[in-house]
Amino acid sequence: MKPRIRKVAVIGTGTLGTQIAVHSAYHGYDVSAYDADPRSMGKVLRMIQVRIANSNRKPAIPLREIERQAKKIRISSTIEAAVRGADLVIEAIPENLKLKRRIFKVIDLSAPEKAILATNSSSIPVSRIESATHRPEKCLNLHFYSLDLGRNMADVMGGKKTTRQVLETGKEWVRSIGCVPLTVKKELLGFCFNRVWRAIKRETLHMWARGYVDFKDIDRGWMIWTGMSQGPFGIMDAVGLDVVYGIEMVYYNQSKDRRDYPPAALKKMIEQKHLGVKTGKGFYTYPNPEFKSPDFLKA
Repeated sequence: MKPRIRKVAVIGTGTLGTQIAVHSAYHGYDVSAYDADPRSMGKVLRMIQVRIANSNRKPAIPLREIERQAKKIRISSTIEAAVRGADLVIEAIPENLKLKRRIFKVIDLSAPEKAILATNSSSIPVSRIESATHRPEKCLNLHFYSLDLGRNMADVMGGKKTTRQVLETGKEWVRSIGCVPLTVKKELLGFCFNRVWRAIKRETLHMWARGYVDFKDIDRGWMIWTGMSQGPFGIMDAVGLDVVYGIEMVYYNQSKDRRDYPPAALKKMIEQKHLGVKTGKGFYTYPNPEFKSPDFLKA
């Protein structure tokens, strides 16, 4: 018998953590959340408005519902309080393996024995985190995308000891909040679609940083070819350039291939706090980025 999920706890209310919590609440789950910064969710909700305004994609749920559902979420002052009584705990903190293992240990000691523990990591397999717990068979990857931009899908991958029952429960829960599970059958760094997107990020970042092509022309080509409202650099701005850098470092630390090392020019932008939408400046300036201008794609 598969465990039934009623209460969801989200640890980390950054861009994706907030969206996971909101969508869980919208689909009828009892949701609690924790973040070291108690203002985090409010900041993300304001940023989501800018992200939606700069995209031609509709959010998975209406903006007014995003704001309404956020009010239902119980914000806890500690991780221990947030995971109390939870059936599913989703960690959505920065892409740092040491930090994730430390947080998983706290979650494991505080969450009910029945609880499934998931990481929303953008690239790190849960097999590198599960040994920080006493329940590796109940750990899995559930990596979500931009729900506020209608990208209603999630990579689902098990660890070394994850049971089939836990994987099936995870996939059923993903479907229950209106998302499509993308199942990874064998452990793979970067999972399913995120690995495809990462290949595009790596190539375009190095083309720009080495001076081969202006980033705006890469975006123009992408937008004309795909019909999307923004290109790879606009998308990276929306994700957060600090997050992009962290993900690229995960790949580099795995391969030790210098071709995987993120460009120094990207690190310099991060040091200058040019992180994208969340700071008002990245490759573009927000809330009115150049790619939104009617002249951006004119011949």
